[in-house]
Amino acid sequence: MAGAGAALSGLGLGLAGRPAGAAEPVEDAEAVEAAEPAEAAETAETAGAAFRGMWIATVTNRDFPSRPGLTAAAQRAELLALLDLAVRRRMTAVLFQVRPSADALWPSRYEPWAQCLTGVQGADSGWDPLGTAVTEAHARGLELHAWCNPYRVASHADPARLAEKHPVRLHPEWALTYDGRLLYNPGLPEVRRHVQDAMLDAVRRYDIDALHWDDYFYPYPVAGQVLDDDEAFARHGAGFADRAAWRRNNTDLLVSEMAERIKEVRPGVAFGISPFGVWRNAGTDPAGSDTTSLQTYDDLYADTRRWITERWIDYVIPQLYWNIGFPATDYAKLVPWWERTVQGTGVRLYIGEALYKVGDPAQPAAWQDPGELARHVELARGYPGVGGHCFFAAREVAKDPLGALTAVLADV
Repeated sequence: MAGAGAALSGLGLGLAGRPAGAAEPVEDAEAVEAAEPAEAAETAETAGAAFRGMWIATVTNRDFPSRPGLTAAAQRAELLALLDLAVRRRMTAVLFQVRPSADALWPSRYEPWAQCLTGVQGADSGWDPLGTAVTEAHARGLELHAWCNPYRVASHADPARLAEKHPVRLHPEWALTYDGRLLYNPGLPEVRRHVQDAMLDAVRRYDIDALHWDDYFYPYPVAGQVLDDDEAFARHGAGFADRAAWRRNNTDLLVSEMAERIKEVRPGVAFGISPFGVWRNAGTDPAGSDTTSLQTYDDLYADTRRWITERWIDYVIPQLYWNIGFPATDYAKLVPWWERTVQGTGVRLYIGEALYKVGDPAQPAAWQDPGELARHVELARGYPGVGGHCFFAAREVAKDPLGALTAVLADV
């Protein structure tokens, strides 16, 4: 993982030979489907330096843009500065959040312009952040992973606050409310098709290196809250042992269908997911990890292990956002579990790192030690199946709290 101009291999989708301007939107879907699959297949076989990724979060303007309503020129300058930061910090990839809340950082055919850009969902931003990010990332020798959230609609529960032509305004039956927030209903096949179509729009139109999803599928459980998907379960749940099995199947279909559709549209684009770091605890399932935690399989209805064993995804970045020795979820126990899980599958494993916790006084004492992350990387080197690390997020990559990232990069 070197600076600009170096050959990149994080996904084996190196950028050598990419024609200038290739990242511009492509309007002809048939042309896209025929676009250079042979080159992508060849580079996918190459191996090289480890993956180092930087997440750029746009939801609530966390990392970009710094605030809504900046001019297009100011936003573009901020984005280029983040890409330059990634180069200086010797990243090989940026994971850019382009669909934060069922809205888009490109002129989408399916959902409105993102609120984080102008402050008004649906208002034209005056430029194309995703198109710019692809072109400028590639010019710097960086991979560009288009990061999408499949089901989140809003951090509030009022559909009237959505853009006038938002899909949930047009199809209110598509939405559920949970913990005061709107989300698409994962139990409806028409919703599943829509969110896939919305994300595939980016795959078709831009020369992205990967489509990336975060950890939000069914919502994280909140005490005293009930997800009211009774009607969808009554319509579509026949033949399942219980509602949990039906919900898991809904998520499996979202992942497996998306994997197939990406291959149909543009075979060279990788598909990766960054799940919560615990599939199941060993106390629940002997195949699980030596942890005592929330479980994606049981609590989020996301069978993350199956997505790997079925090879539906090309890479996985489990969010191992805990310190070495943390009692419930020990980083040192989870890394080998994930390595064993990917063995023999061909699915690449990178580790999600909680750079945002470093120096935070609310975090355990281990995170006040500038060497904690460096120890993570050193520990992971002992497991050949670990192909690199990804750091959350850009704001902390810039600040480098306690010099922790500098320590990580010292011997790279």
